[in-house]
Amino acid sequence: MTFTSWQFGLFVAIVFGAYYLPPLRTFQIQLLVLASLFFYGYGQPELLPLLAVAVIGTYLLLILALRNRRLWLPVGIAFNLLLLAFFKYKFLFVAPASTELTGVAGFDFLLRLPLPIGISFFVFHNISLLVDLTRRKAAAPDLKSIFLYIIFFPQLVSGPITRAEMFMPQIQPKYFADIPFIDAAKWILTGFFFKLYVANNLNEMTSYMDFPLYETLQTQDRWLLVFLYGYQIYADFFGYSAIAIGLGLLFGYRLPVNFNLPYISTSFSEFWTRWHISLSSWLRTYLYIPLGGNRHGPLRTYLNLMIVMGLGGLWHGAGPSYLTWGLMHGLLLVIERPFLARLQSLDSVVFRGVRIGFVFICVTMLWIFFKLPNFDHAISYLWGMFTPSTNPNPPKLFYNLALLYSLPVMIQHLALHPRFERTLCGAEPYLYGAMAALMYLEAGPDTAFIYFQF
Repeated sequence: MTFTSWQFGLFVAIVFGAYYLPPLRTFQIQLLVLASLFFYGYGQPELLPLLAVAVIGTYLLLILALRNRRLWLPVGIAFNLLLLAFFKYKFLFVAPASTELTGVAGFDFLLRLPLPIGISFFVFHNISLLVDLTRRKAAAPDLKSIFLYIIFFPQLVSGPITRAEMFMPQIQPKYFADIPFIDAAKWILTGFFFKLYVANNLNEMTSYMDFPLYETLQTQDRWLLVFLYGYQIYADFFGYSAIAIGLGLLFGYRLPVNFNLPYISTSFSEFWTRWHISLSSWLRTYLYIPLGGNRHGPLRTYLNLMIVMGLGGLWHGAGPSYLTWGLMHGLLLVIERPFLARLQSLDSVVFRGVRIGFVFICVTMLWIFFKLPNFDHAISYLWGMFTPSTNPNPPKLFYNLALLYSLPVMIQHLALHPRFERTLCGAEPYLYGAMAALMYLEAGPDTAFIYFQF
């Protein structure tokens, strides 16, 4: 069930109406758990048992780890990583359409199951739960609270990835009078606008980046589409995260902000503090620091950065394109690290603009490997950006529409300027009204959120 469907709107209205009824207040957690199971099972009911196994298995291992952390915490982490690896990377070794696999009926059934939506996100929640609670040696929460933390429907499919120590204390009775309706409405309206107006319309153009359509493009259009895809993936994922934050507020839960104007970053390390913040924070807390972080000298730090970013790339998908994307980001972090202090000391408007432009171009070029998971297709597309086009009848892209659909992302990032920001704040009611009108009148064809595939 996607956020942009009418079924989801009806679903939220029913759950919201029941959630705050005084007779049901003592059952709010159970209601949200049942609603989340319905939300997840609406599209893949056959995978509900897998979700239950992941949650209950993690709960049992948490109880054991609270008694003996040294033994059972690694077992709990391994259980979740094996679950993720099996479903996400099994097709590297078996063909999904194969009629004969292992000959063992039960195992073949598992091999033929599709990739569970959101498995990367709920596995990361499971690991956070195990690490955070056993580190504090807290008492094990009840099973319904564990279920709610892991499968809370606004964040279940694509995050934000919420730390257990941030979410669990919020599990308490909620009251209608405490709902921050204005903040929730702003987040939800902004999210739907960026998804429906920006991302869905840009998708109509960036679909030409797919193989074999990109072979018909002019050279300059290949360049244009790469930048449009950079705007699209931001608008798509920021839109989802904003809707999730707004929905969380409606039900009394504060989810972490996942994006903070990443395209004005002056360094690659700053970019990763602004883009998919919850994933960056998770990787830093549960992978980079345990590997040693920057505590063992420059060479070990560089190696840790490459490992973390390489695994971050593979987290998105099993394939050389995702690995290349991650490793290239790691390499950029390594290259800039010795010069960061010197670069930050040269603080001028012009130099800052040059740094922003350089980081933006590098990040945007690497989206090619993200858009085209087939490595050969990604290289072919990249090669075509530097060779003249020979197609006598290329598709016509409407540059004026490309600008109109990209403009909200540009304006949002430029609003950092104090004078511009004050102007926008004064016109806030008109701004949200215009967003609602454009979202309704000029929404692009419905497409799934990009991060659903992860």
